[in-house]
Amino acid sequence: MILPGLILVSIYSYGPMIGLVMAFQDYDPVLGFFASDWVGLENFQFVFSLPNFSDVFWNTVSIAVLKIIAGLVVPITIAILLNEIGKSMIKRSVQTLIYLPHFLSWVILGGILIDILSPSTGIVSKMLTALGINPPFFLGDNNWFPSVLVASNTWKEFGFSTIVYLAAISGINQSLYEAAAVDGAKKWRQIWHITLPGMRPIIILMATLSLGSVLNAGFDQVFNLYSPIVYESGDIIDTFVYRLGLLEAQYGVATAIGLFQSIISFGLISLSYFLAYRWANYRIF
Repeated sequence: MILPGLILVSIYSYGPMIGLVMAFQDYDPVLGFFASDWVGLENFQFVFSLPNFSDVFWNTVSIAVLKIIAGLVVPITIAILLNEIGKSMIKRSVQTLIYLPHFLSWVILGGILIDILSPSTGIVSKMLTALGINPPFFLGDNNWFPSVLVASNTWKEFGFSTIVYLAAISGINQSLYEAAAVDGAKKWRQIWHITLPGMRPIIILMATLSLGSVLNAGFDQVFNLYSPIVYESGDIIDTFVYRLGLLEAQYGVATAIGLFQSIISFGLISLSYFLAYRWANYRIF
């Protein structure tokens, strides 16, 4: 039963790793892997000497870290609030509404956000103008663009993460709440001393596992929302590799950047699984 899965992984995940040899070559598609000139580490030296590579790297890290933080705080808060809703029909309706954006692609959501945040015709700009506020160009301002990325990604994904935390809350012994109520503890006291400690293992697990995505700031989202105007604050490693490799045909340089990203990500994923096993007793094997 596992054989078809192994075949697919071998073809689409491990097979393409043969192309990593391009990171050490002056790759020419006509000559192929075996005839292209070998340049050693020159591609890596060229990458690290690029004046904008450090900006791209820190953009990736900062955007990804902010997404991770927001992706923990918002779902935990919403899960606690939903748990306090007494009527199950309202609770399920809210869950469904916040879960729906998860199923939409960034191609669709990108178009929606571009229309909503348009400085001339967007509904947000019109509302701000009506309030006497000069609307900023959200998708064309380097000060606003990272915030738009973090906020829109959180809006899209927090519904899915909320389900995980609701499941953790449902596993808490209800007699603890009854005992706390008898002792005079109000809702906030119960949340602080019972709900959050009960959620602690899954919070630690989700936080540590998310370390592996520190260098993954979301290619689909950024690609559908960014423009040359906001390269300074919104260009990330994945979009940088896309432009170098596919648009400028610098295959060796693009592969070198991708390999550098993969090595760092592998180290972070290994660290995250170690921390998850150490703090949350989570293990794969």
